[in-house]
Amino acid sequence: MQYRQIREIGGKGSVPGQFASSLRSLAVDAHGQVFAAGDAGITVFDPAGRVKRRWATSRPPLSVAVAKDGTIYAGELRQIEIFSSAGKLVNTWRDETLLGRVTAIGFVKDGVLAGDAADRAIRHFDAAGKFRNNIGKDNPVNGLLIPNGVVDFAVDAHDVIHAANPGRHRVERYRATGELLGHIGRFHGTDPAGFGGCCNPTNVAVGGSVYVTEKGGPRAKAYDFDGNLQAVIAAAEAFDPNCKNMSIAVDGRGVVYVADTIKLNILVFEPVAA
Repeated sequence: MQYRQIREIGGKGSVPGQFASSLRSLAVDAHGQVFAAGDAGITVFDPAGRVKRRWATSRPPLSVAVAKDGTIYAGELRQIEIFSSAGKLVNTWRDETLLGRVTAIGFVKDGVLAGDAADRAIRHFDAAGKFRNNIGKDNPVNGLLIPNGVVDFAVDAHDVIHAANPGRHRVERYRATGELLGHIGRFHGTDPAGFGGCCNPTNVAVGGSVYVTEKGGPRAKAYDFDGNLQAVIAAAEAFDPNCKNMSIAVDGRGVVYVADTIKLNILVFEPVAA
């Protein structure tokens, strides 16, 4: 499998659709709209990369996710803000302990998941925001190993959670109840199929494959669900060399979106025939 870059969205600047200081998280909805958490709000782009709307969040957003009904969730420090598809605030979940630093949000059949980087765990809530259980803490180190300071995960079509555990050089699979099902990935300093450095992969997305990003040097890759490397989507030359915690998202057509956290742009890659 091979990929080619087809588009670049955003960038550093002050005009609509650009970002002044941060680009932390990406999500893509069923219509191909791209949602970006950056600076002090959420920006929505259409599939062609044009700005549709933007609204401010009460605290700088660390993550963004879109539920099947179009509701938008923004993870922040000590809270999650929930917006209608038009960007109107409809609810806020606050918790000083369970929502310390919400760097990822996802959804299972009957609940909401929040990655809390402050406690190195994924929180499982019901649809109303009532806490159910932790995911990723039932191990000797009491949490995911995240030297990069971000908990990131994605949920597949079977409600299996794929969580980056960069300190262990792997992506771990969990049930929403917290049971560890297995993992893919291994340490290797030179083989592109492996994960090098102190702590990779940093971010993960799931569609027809498992997609990850790495730092030092930055790159994006695709694996099958057995852990076999399918493609290096983009290597270090595509990104600023100082990038880390590059959010990655994928749409229903297999188009991959990666956030360059230094240049503050979104690089768009599509699969092509080998």
